[in-house]
Amino acid sequence: MDWNKDHIRETMLSLETAALNSARGSYLDYLSTARIDRTEPVENDEQAQAEVASDIAEALDDTLHDYSDKLEKLRTIDFGPKSAVAEGAVVKLSGRHFVIAVSTNKFTCRGRELMGISTMAPIFEAIEGAQAGETVQFNGRDVVVEDVE
Repeated sequence: MDWNKDHIRETMLSLETAALNSARGSYLDYLSTARIDRTEPVENDEQAQAEVASDIAEALDDTLHDYSDKLEKLRTIDFGPKSAVAEGAVVKLSGRHFVIAVSTNKFTCRGRELMGISTMAPIFEAIEGAQAGETVQFNGRDVVVEDVE
């Protein structure tokens, strides 16, 4: 099956950019509620709410960095043709297609469903270097690499 990997990259970049923008909006919302107006007396409840909002904003900040890192990685990956499982490959396992790049939820690209797998994922370690038709072991099970592009 021939894949337009440029279109896959653009779809992944678009989805991750949208997720980054959404996370950034949430971050800014929480950050604004984490600030306390010091010109008026502060009640304990307000202080507690501001501290919780600050903690959430900090966690969202980490999420923003994760999305930024994913976007940078997607821009630099070689999505050229592959004969073995490597970064930039589209791999078919158990009837499903995966892009070896960054972890993503399932997404649709030109009517076909894919999912992104990070090179840090345990499944990648099991299939790295395998060619179409090879069987590898993952979590005690045989997994057939059906196709690599």
